[in-house]
Amino acid sequence: MRYPIEVLTRREVEALLQACGTEKWTDRRNSALIMVLYRSGLRLAEALALRPCDVDLERGAIRVLQGKGGRARTVGIDPVAAEVLGEWINEHEALGYSNGHRLFVTGSGRLLTQGYLRRKLPELGIQAGIHKRVHAHGLRHTHAAELRAEGIDIAVIKRQLGHSSLLTTIRYLDHLGPDSVVRVISRRT
Repeated sequence: MRYPIEVLTRREVEALLQACGTEKWTDRRNSALIMVLYRSGLRLAEALALRPCDVDLERGAIRVLQGKGGRARTVGIDPVAAEVLGEWINEHEALGYSNGHRLFVTGSGRLLTQGYLRRKLPELGIQAGIHKRVHAHGLRHTHAAELRAEGIDIAVIKRQLGHSSLLTTIRYLDHLGPDSVVRVISRRT
């Protein structure tokens, strides 16, 4: 069964991040991962494969080495998300991990799994009082919808999301934000 696409509001994302907490290092790791998914639009597998050496905080750039279809690309990340990610990178190093280790690991140093986040995000969504499906790809949808609402050129969105075709991005965005259709039709007399 395919669920309808549900884009989170900025307030819902903020509540989701607050639900992560800050007490434990895993809380801060989860918050950094959610921020990366939300503010860079990476696919979950792409985010989980990141290492500190793939992140250039000064440029606001993330290098994705194994994107969908095995394609590499570089994406942007905004200053607020870069600050959160930078704090996590520093803590990651303080935990004894090198620049070449994966950024998002378990307490035993194993890679964080997609299954973990598929279970954790809905839990956090419930804690945050969000009444929509909360999942990693939904954060990607939210990122794309926000870029479109900000008037970002569709070719830039295509590259940010790692789509191979502009047509894919157009279809993707049309499913995300039928706001223009709703606005036009609701003005009819």
